[in-house]
Amino acid sequence: MAAYQSKHRSHKQEARSTLDTLAREGARRMLQTALEQEVVEFLGRARYARGGQRRGYRNGKSKPRRVAIGCGTVAVQAPRVRETAEPFSSQILPPYQRSSEAIRELLPDLYLHGLATGDFEPALRSLLGEAAPLSATSIVRLKAQWQQEYEAWKSRSLEGRYVYLWADGLYLRAGPAGEQIAVLIVIGVNEDGQKELLAMVEGYRESTESWREVLRDLVRRGVRETKLVIGDGALGLWAAVRDVFPQARHQHCWCHKLLNVVDKLPQRVHAEARPMLQDIYHAPTREDAIARMQRLADRFGREYPRAVTSLTAHPEELLTFYDFPREHWKSLKTTNPIESIFDQVRLRTRATRRMRTATGGLYLVFQLVRHAQARWRRLDAPQLLIRILDGVKYVNGMGVRKSKREDAA
Repeated sequence: MAAYQSKHRSHKQEARSTLDTLAREGARRMLQTALEQEVVEFLGRARYARGGQRRGYRNGKSKPRRVAIGCGTVAVQAPRVRETAEPFSSQILPPYQRSSEAIRELLPDLYLHGLATGDFEPALRSLLGEAAPLSATSIVRLKAQWQQEYEAWKSRSLEGRYVYLWADGLYLRAGPAGEQIAVLIVIGVNEDGQKELLAMVEGYRESTESWREVLRDLVRRGVRETKLVIGDGALGLWAAVRDVFPQARHQHCWCHKLLNVVDKLPQRVHAEARPMLQDIYHAPTREDAIARMQRLADRFGREYPRAVTSLTAHPEELLTFYDFPREHWKSLKTTNPIESIFDQVRLRTRATRRMRTATGGLYLVFQLVRHAQARWRRLDAPQLLIRILDGVKYVNGMGVRKSKREDAA
């Protein structure tokens, strides 16, 4: 029985090997044919055609070049052309290219998903074959490219109005000494309802000065106004918002507030307190929310005053969302648009810790967020954003006054 199973496994491995070989050979032939056809189209004639105006001449083939593609590594010889009025350069396989676009895009994805630098070569050689044209410096070059992309992105122009801004900080540990930095992140919603990463910079413990510099930079790059800023309870953020965007309203994150209040209560009352807190921010009107907040204060205020004070110290900042469209409430009550990104970043903690410097960790986080941005959902009811910018007043999520544009009409 054991001999049969061993023989069966051997046949399966041989079949897989044959299949891989056929796939690579088919890909090699197709690539070689495409390169030959590219020269035919450039010269305007087939290999042995006569007559007509000559644009140039074939000049043999280059040395075999190994190219990594999705099904493995293949060796091709690029045709050469001489005596042409304009230089010939293959668009299919440019000079010195050793891998397809798909393989090159695979490298950052593998790194971002936690593959260590030293693991790249053995992992890809097992996938692409021992002859794969890999270099030990591939990831070093990749990191340098990330830095260039980040610097260009950080200085880009931001023309337009952003109705809502979410702001929060992420703490990273990187480097041999576990250096900790705060990455300050701002996401905005433009007039079309599209979420956009606006800022991601290294700060000092979310201080007022750090946040002030981030927000001032947004203004310098073209952010003209914002109607609402959503953030956690960090005092440094709100002091900076009052300085840079004095007309903007403040909405404190309910997720942060719920955790802060529950943290000040004993474990035995958590099951009772959590639903009461959730009922507050699910209330249909501001008046209902205030009444529910008072019920919680009556229930726990005498025994746990610190918890109740944490909730009731700044009630207006917790209930600002009632002055905006009901369709946007679920997005305005929390900093979840940023927190969901942080969740993805935390999954890459191992990769972040491999960074030798905190700045390198920042570049990694930037790539993670940039990759995630392609999947961000557009805000619900985006047509209401223009009405907010035009000055429509909302009470308990319902518009009660026409916009300036509507009044003029």
